[in-house]
Amino acid sequence: MIARILGVILVCGTMLVGCVTKGTHEATLTDLDKAQKALTKIAAEFDAYKEQATGQIAELEADKTKLSNDLLSAQTVSANTQGDLVRTTANLNQALATQKKNEEDLRALQAKANDLEQRLQAEKATVTRLQRGEEALAAEKERLEKERAAKEAEIERLTRTQQELSKSLQAEIERGDITIKQVRDRLTINMVEKVLFNSGQAQVKPAGLKVLTQVSDVLKNVTDKQIRIEGHTDNVPIGVKLREKFPTNWELSTGRATNVVRFFIDRGGVNRERLEAVGFADTRPVASNDTDEGRTDNRRIEILLYPRDLSQVVGEVKP
Repeated sequence: MIARILGVILVCGTMLVGCVTKGTHEATLTDLDKAQKALTKIAAEFDAYKEQATGQIAELEADKTKLSNDLLSAQTVSANTQGDLVRTTANLNQALATQKKNEEDLRALQAKANDLEQRLQAEKATVTRLQRGEEALAAEKERLEKERAAKEAEIERLTRTQQELSKSLQAEIERGDITIKQVRDRLTINMVEKVLFNSGQAQVKPAGLKVLTQVSDVLKNVTDKQIRIEGHTDNVPIGVKLREKFPTNWELSTGRATNVVRFFIDRGGVNRERLEAVGFADTRPVASNDTDEGRTDNRRIEILLYPRDLSQVVGEVKP
């Protein structure tokens, strides 16, 4: 570009030389020289500017390349960051779901723990109840054992009483006027009417007093039995002569039982708290009233020894 400008200036100068005066020519040459110097300076400044511009352009190109690389890197980082964000979001959602499931599992475990605690308390209550039941059973077993021992001792004592009465009343037993029967813890002494009373009478006759004395000597030592005196008759109505004193067989049977009890208390030394008198008239026959023999059997006094409250007897048993 600068060379073309210089060529134009030279052509113009040549053309001017042929047309102008010497002075003008010299002046023109001087101006041309100045112009040429100025042009050279401009060309040098242009080249310097061009060189500077080229350097700046290179720097700009380098900056552009760097910016492109930075943009690409930023895009890559952005893409990675976006992927990380997606993955992080997915992980967060999964973590939240896991936490929710864990909370549900925790609630289920807590409910199960509460249920187990209730069951444990129920089992403890059952164990306590069973232990108390076991203790109660042990106490009941001990009580029953004591009662069994007391009952066995009671039966043994009653057997000795039966033996003593049988020995004392042997003659009457052999004649069949008295029978003694023991059934476990009960003893019955059956005396026909003639042993104790005259016919139609309630007062014990002398021979009967002897028999009652023999009986009371044994019964006064009996402490674990109630003793009931029962009066029984046949079904023959009271005769006219005796009706004023005994209107019916009820009065006769009760009077005889009462007189026996009074003898045991007043003269036999038997504890009155163990005694009772009952009249049954003809309501409990042991034989048929259609025969003389049957009616004789029905006119009787029965002395019944039967158990007291066993709980009272238990305390009397020696270990």
